[in-house]
Amino acid sequence: MEVQFGTDGAPFVRWGENVIQLELKLADDASCKEIAEKELRETPEVVENALSELRKLLKNETSLYIPIDRDDFLMKFLRPCKFYPESAFKKIQAYYKFKKSNPDYCRDLLPSAIRSPYEHSIVSILAPRDQHGRRIILVESGERWNPSDVPLTDVFRGIQMGLEGAMAEPQTQISGIISIFDMKGLSFKHIMQFTPSYAKMVLDWIQECVPIRVKAVHIINQPYIFNMLFAIFKPFMREKLRSRIHFHGTNMKSLMEHVDPKALRKRHGGLLPDPEITGDVLWKMLRHYEEEFKLANSYGYIKNANNNK
Repeated sequence: MEVQFGTDGAPFVRWGENVIQLELKLADDASCKEIAEKELRETPEVVENALSELRKLLKNETSLYIPIDRDDFLMKFLRPCKFYPESAFKKIQAYYKFKKSNPDYCRDLLPSAIRSPYEHSIVSILAPRDQHGRRIILVESGERWNPSDVPLTDVFRGIQMGLEGAMAEPQTQISGIISIFDMKGLSFKHIMQFTPSYAKMVLDWIQECVPIRVKAVHIINQPYIFNMLFAIFKPFMREKLRSRIHFHGTNMKSLMEHVDPKALRKRHGGLLPDPEITGDVLWKMLRHYEEEFKLANSYGYIKNANNNK
């Protein structure tokens, strides 16, 4: 399968009857709008007030360089925070303070600089949305991952970059994401890559910083030694996240109780046709947005900043 381009120049790929692409505009979807109003309080009046209040808060954060005049940028943070300006402000602060505090993991989050996690099909967001309109993030942390070829740092950077793209999608801002971690082939060489400090950093990022609604985490094909890996992460998990983690082992029927088979690969019990879309195809799609990623990477806390732009 190869990347194609629409009349607007946007890249997409076909998978069976599905057309998969970054959806940077909100479709006229009644169910999505209903979720936005019921779960996020999204009405024209609430949106207008929230944008105004958030801008006031941000104007006092003079060391933070971000495009406060762009509604679409601020909506990335307001939607996951249910349009509470103070919460969105704190989320923005946390997001960019994390980037400043962890430069080795957050530098150059650009397709041109991060290819290996996609080339080896470790990270993918290329699948139809699930039955609730959620974007699916698939991470293959076992047999497809050789730490000698793809260091853990690059896996995390690849996940961040993929989520940066998903965060730009209005429907994903509203409906959220689910994650599927395929642990088939997990071994001691994988587990040895992880430390408690790394686990704390990643979970701080997920639970405090990233502006995305994580609706569920599904662990599949995990061997017995996965318990060792989970024990490293568990102390840093809050109850909200723990309650959304589901362990399925090799029982794909259990996974399909949560995720429509139409959005799953055949090897995960689903109905998506073979051949699968490779991770490198996703990379080629993201590469089309290189300039947008460069712009996103230019935002953050800087020294001697007198005003935002």
